[in-house]
Amino acid sequence: MAESYISDFGTILLFLIGSAIFVMVGLLTSRLIRPNRPNPEKLTTYESGEEPIGNAWVQFNPRFYVVALIFIIFDVELAFLFPWATVFGRRDLIEATDGAWGWFSLIEMFLFIGVLMLGLAYAWAKGHLDWIKPQPVIPQSRSKIPLDVYQRVNERQYGPGKAAPIEEQNALDI
Repeated sequence: MAESYISDFGTILLFLIGSAIFVMVGLLTSRLIRPNRPNPEKLTTYESGEEPIGNAWVQFNPRFYVVALIFIIFDVELAFLFPWATVFGRRDLIEATDGAWGWFSLIEMFLFIGVLMLGLAYAWAKGHLDWIKPQPVIPQSRSKIPLDVYQRVNERQYGPGKAAPIEEQNALDI
């Protein structure tokens, strides 16, 4: 019986070192082989085949993210239905339990779809699926201090003409 000099952790470490060396050799080889002829056309920013115009730091509408997240959630949840369908379709499991397994998996699937429908109804009721959002309601303050006092404080702090009027500041805060 031969003794093993490397433990299981040693084997994993050897695989990690070997994979790092494999990646480094591949990157070094590609750097040595590839042609390097930069020109102004190759060095321009690529933006879907179009010439980039303006600043890249633009305000991106967060509704794109919400729609993408909702899509990913429902797409991943649909992937969970595939194993259910394959197990539910096995006749030997259904016959072995006198149909109890089939009824259990059917009820479980309907509960799963019900939870998904509740999530969709919640997103719909909250307006996350509406593309055109309603205009925000600007809150009205009920302060007993006049607005010109706030304006004078802003001018003293930021300088005359540098502070936005109070009405604009309220609109920007929303």
